[in-house]
Amino acid sequence: MKSIYLKEISSFFSNLTGYFVLIIFLLLTSLFMWVFSETSILSYNYASLGQLFSIGPIVFMFLIPAITMQSFAEEKQKQTLEFLMTKPITDIEIILGKYLASVTLVLFALLPTLIYYYSVYQLGSPIGNIDNGGVIGSYIGLFLLGAVFVSIGIFVSSLTSNQIVSFIVSTFLCFCFFWAFDFISNLSAFYGKTDSIIKSLGIAFHYDNISKGRIDSKDVIYFFSLIIFFLYLTSLSLGRRNKV
Repeated sequence: MKSIYLKEISSFFSNLTGYFVLIIFLLLTSLFMWVFSETSILSYNYASLGQLFSIGPIVFMFLIPAITMQSFAEEKQKQTLEFLMTKPITDIEIILGKYLASVTLVLFALLPTLIYYYSVYQLGSPIGNIDNGGVIGSYIGLFLLGAVFVSIGIFVSSLTSNQIVSFIVSTFLCFCFFWAFDFISNLSAFYGKTDSIIKSLGIAFHYDNISKGRIDSKDVIYFFSLIIFFLYLTSLSLGRRNKV
């Protein structure tokens, strides 16, 4: 697994993929936090990183599929997946190696945003007048959300050899799991009846809970359950391919 992990990390930064993800994520979040007057923290009278944690999931919804689309699709396209399967390494180790490498890239994207936290901390009146619990919870929530999106992208990439198809389907599924349940819960057929249950099936519900600084075990279990579910589907996809 370690060799797969290191190979993937090296691959990210030996071409433009890794740098592209980091630059685009930081550029977009910076624009929304400091430049655009409608969302700039300089336009508000209180210190908050709410803009980062509002725009973060939307940016991840597109950037993470761009990271994961090559994980298995490229291997299939270059016909190197079969060669990889002949190595003394299990499917699970291959999946985890690729998965953890992509999650590491997500972490690399988040780390520089601590500069935003330091800036807002200093801008507070008095200095340090910021909801630290909410910030910590939001960072944990955004990281877990990114980890779920990676598992979705890895799974979709294992289904196709076309990276563009992988990107489009992954983006669509990330959107569905994040927002679709909210939309469905507001339909007249469910509103006031089972709307709260349906809403709790979506990522946005649990992400919002953690972002308030309340790190509930139910929310954490939800995120890890989704990750395990999609990694399991990935193993089934690769297992079926091996039998063909």
